[in-house]
Amino acid sequence: MKSDILKVALRKNALVVPTQWKTRISGSHLHHTTTLLVANCTKLGFTFSEELLKEVNQCSQETLLEILDLIKEVTGVNKNWTPLVRQWDIPTGASIKNYIITLFAQLFQHQNGVTLECGHHIPEHTFPLERYNGCPFCGTPFQFDQLDLQPSKNKLKVLKLWSMDQLKEYLADLLASPVALDATQREDLKILINEFGVLPHTDIKIKETLMFVIDALVEEGKIEEVNALFKSPNDILRYLWFKHTGFLQLVEPKVIVRRNKKNSYHLHSASDQSTLAEEKAKNKLKLKFTRKECRQYAFWLNSLSMDIQSQCELMHSKRNIWVRVIRALRLSEYSKRKGFSQLSLLMDTFYNEKYEVWQGKVDHFRMKSDAENTFQILKKRPGIFARSLFSNMLWFGGDITIQHFEDIMDQVPLRLVFTLDMYAENYFDKNVSRSVNPLGGVNKMIPPNKLLQLYTHEELSNMQELVKDLSLKCMKKKFLAENNEHSTIYIEESLFNIPIAIGDRSETVQDISCGLMGTRFKVEGDTVRLFLQWGEGLSAQHLDMDLSCHVAYEGKSEFCSYSQLTIPGCQHSGDIQYIPEKVGTAEYIDVDLSRLEKLNAKYVTFTCNSYTNGSLSPNLVVGWMNSKHPMKISESGVAYDPTTVQHQVRINQTLTKGLVFGVLAIETREIIWLEMSFQGQLIRNLNTEGVEALIKKLDAKLKIGQLLKLKSEVQSLTVVDNIEEADEVYDIDWSRNTAEVSRVFLGA
Repeated sequence: MKSDILKVALRKNALVVPTQWKTRISGSHLHHTTTLLVANCTKLGFTFSEELLKEVNQCSQETLLEILDLIKEVTGVNKNWTPLVRQWDIPTGASIKNYIITLFAQLFQHQNGVTLECGHHIPEHTFPLERYNGCPFCGTPFQFDQLDLQPSKNKLKVLKLWSMDQLKEYLADLLASPVALDATQREDLKILINEFGVLPHTDIKIKETLMFVIDALVEEGKIEEVNALFKSPNDILRYLWFKHTGFLQLVEPKVIVRRNKKNSYHLHSASDQSTLAEEKAKNKLKLKFTRKECRQYAFWLNSLSMDIQSQCELMHSKRNIWVRVIRALRLSEYSKRKGFSQLSLLMDTFYNEKYEVWQGKVDHFRMKSDAENTFQILKKRPGIFARSLFSNMLWFGGDITIQHFEDIMDQVPLRLVFTLDMYAENYFDKNVSRSVNPLGGVNKMIPPNKLLQLYTHEELSNMQELVKDLSLKCMKKKFLAENNEHSTIYIEESLFNIPIAIGDRSETVQDISCGLMGTRFKVEGDTVRLFLQWGEGLSAQHLDMDLSCHVAYEGKSEFCSYSQLTIPGCQHSGDIQYIPEKVGTAEYIDVDLSRLEKLNAKYVTFTCNSYTNGSLSPNLVVGWMNSKHPMKISESGVAYDPTTVQHQVRINQTLTKGLVFGVLAIETREIIWLEMSFQGQLIRNLNTEGVEALIKKLDAKLKIGQLLKLKSEVQSLTVVDNIEEADEVYDIDWSRNTAEVSRVFLGA
């Protein structure tokens, strides 16, 4: 538990030192073990603030070792970072011809050469075996080297002191977050709930967050408290689906089955396991419950205060899932028991469809072009009105739609209004395809709405302005309503490049530091080194994850991957296909910016994907290193240095086959961190138009700095350049608490 709490704080560049951890007397001198801790952390890229150092100095040796072990864990220095090729920055000269000759040597038992541990025979004059740490033919590693950690000239991350109260405040921010939590925040939430429990009197706005709270209360046996949290049958269904599949959203079973089938498809028919994966997914999704669980769900459904008609109407959109769930939970049987009269009425109304579907009424009047009745019905569901605003503007006209929407705008969550502002520019453009990520799917390109062709450019521009004015009115109204007695504000310049996190459900975990999708990282040196590490803790097996990059030029593109280790400006460390026992393995790509600039390259897209059957390996770590000082490669090829890591993420997904994790803009020398899933074994399956559309989508989002600037204007705050002079400080450290960022701009 101690390491879990430390991990949460470390993600915010901090550490906590509770009173019970202090066993030494405070003094002016540092203990020898404290000095050793600082020295070792320096080699890992971290140092301590003076305030934190005083607290750490009072901790026992066991606590100091636990702090060091945690930092080693998140930086990954205990993993195996040895690539396939030694001194891989120098090409080996191997070609497809060498692989063909080696293949024939296996078939015809060629005598001249060397037989390796994996059983493959490498003929003479093919591969320079002295350059390899394993088999160049099958990609099985045999030799491993240790990291040589040395003090670095790179800038160190300064860890500050956090109190347990600050962790509680962070928990409160997570619970009250007005936007969906990303994977890192969800991990933090689980850890903090285990430590502090569910904080009372917290207004939980997001259904996905509510599932974690309900799960914690169920584990504690507080069934009555859980009952008060369920507001609709779909809340209960969401919790059931979360416990059964791990998904916080109601992903359709057919989507899960289809994704598992596609992920297990293989280019070579002999290795194709898509049919088997489909059957396994179907079996895994079969619903089986104990009598105790059936009674519990029946009790929750019977206790809902919502009227039966409304319950059935909400259940209608997920009718196919509900039919399966009703049978599996034996709800028809429980509805006949004494005390379950409400459940009985619900079953009768739902099965006999004795209810009217609200959406049907909307569609009825809309098809008749009856604007007045359509809008009157939409006003009863402000959230749905907001989500359908753009299509209604094209159907009925911008001015009349906005006029009706303003009547209920105060009832719409700010996050939805902001989302409208962010997407308006691309939606009302006849020539722009949009990037969308359907529930449980991969990013797709959506063509422009055909109704756009009915409008002129000026009319569409006016629609964009109408939507932007809405968000501006909402934001000004929120800031004016706040009672702010401060007079000065500090806004760090980098915040003007960071988009506010709305609609980005990141599924990767950031263990070292947290950043919002769309954050731009400045490249300091001339080399960016991509890295991929996977397989730690797993037994030796064929598990082939691939690190690749796509270099885009004007009118052409090139790929650096396992099939092409060397291209102008990029060098790959070699393709590893088999992971060794327990320690994992690694691949690298060096990207030479100076060379690519001379070649007039536009951008480089960073990707990883699973070549073997299934999705990306759990706990796979991917990211990039950058340093203004030259980065070293050891004689054995180890090229990982934790002090140069600029950003890294840990894969926590179950359905993703391929992932784009960054785009390097050559001209501006900036790396945009993004997260875009794609389907396919190879980087060539990546739709580069989708990457460009996603970047446009992120660029269109409101930036944190812009909103803080508006806050300063509305609340008459003077923007100062010195942090010490500011009453309110908004810097990069503050932005790492994404729940707090959302609360400031989107909270009530």
